[in-house]
Amino acid sequence: MSRIAVIGAGAWGTALAMVVSRRDGHDVRLWALEKEVLQSIDRSRSNDLFLPGIAIPSCVAVTNDFKEALAGVEIIVSVMPSQHCRRTFEHMAQWLQPHMLFLSATKGVENDTLLRMTEVIHEVVGRFCGFAPKIGAISGPSFAREVAERHPTVVTVASADDSFAARIQKDFSDPHFRVYMNDDLIGVELGGALKNVIAIAAGVCSGLGLGHNSVAALITRGLAEITRLAVACGAKPQTMFGLAGMGDLVLTCTGGLSRNRSVGEALGKGQPLEQIISGMHGMVAEGVLTTNAALGLAKKHKVEMPITEQMYAILHDGKSPHDAIRELMTRPGKVEDRF
Repeated sequence: MSRIAVIGAGAWGTALAMVVSRRDGHDVRLWALEKEVLQSIDRSRSNDLFLPGIAIPSCVAVTNDFKEALAGVEIIVSVMPSQHCRRTFEHMAQWLQPHMLFLSATKGVENDTLLRMTEVIHEVVGRFCGFAPKIGAISGPSFAREVAERHPTVVTVASADDSFAARIQKDFSDPHFRVYMNDDLIGVELGGALKNVIAIAAGVCSGLGLGHNSVAALITRGLAEITRLAVACGAKPQTMFGLAGMGDLVLTCTGGLSRNRSVGEALGKGQPLEQIISGMHGMVAEGVLTTNAALGLAKKHKVEMPITEQMYAILHDGKSPHDAIRELMTRPGKVEDRF
């Protein structure tokens, strides 16, 4: 039996809590910030705010109290939006212990520091708790609703510690949720974060009424530019052609459940970003903030990212999606590269 705390009760956090609750004997706690989520699960065993219509097993205990959520746990799964990761871990610090395993499931990069989520956790735990956390990340093509509905899903867990990855693989795997192991933490985290920017671009293509040729080209060249950046940051190139890279990229660029793609589609149809975000009812499209961080990393490592640059211009400078696509198509000719 493992005691597992999932910190963050959005759609993905709720789905992961349901995954680990399927294993006999696991003690699973789900920490929720929103009172609406607590009330909804208490009332109907359903997260009506973020994952409506899905029954949450009674063995998943929901709480808004960090002390209650973290008491005696062995594994902490971090699933809050990237911009809240640092502050949340600072609030949790007094209850964190060296024996705990820290698993990040957030697909983002901290906007100001350009740190990956495991780097943020490592920094906060080291500063406030005085120990180096045992840490890893889980990522891959995984829409939360489909995971909760037990559609076959395959992801990867990355850690520099093989025993850490093996423990997560054992505790999270079941006939509906297959977990591979990977030692490239940088690549797995950056693949999961950067693909959201390309997914916004894919949505822009859809919103503009462009066809399959355009989206196929965008995915291919998007994979090339996020691979360039990930490798410059220390990732292994082969990671970007696996589950956390190409797999997650294809899903997020083409699937109707993708929030980032939906944001891009609305932008392509001419809706202003503020209106789009306000209509998401508390849900987060990580790619909006990751676009800033991606360009910051690209500048730091002197990496060219033309698709990301155009998405930033659309999101933050009010650039016309038509103009952005035209500029991408009229760039000087080049020899095709993979990264």
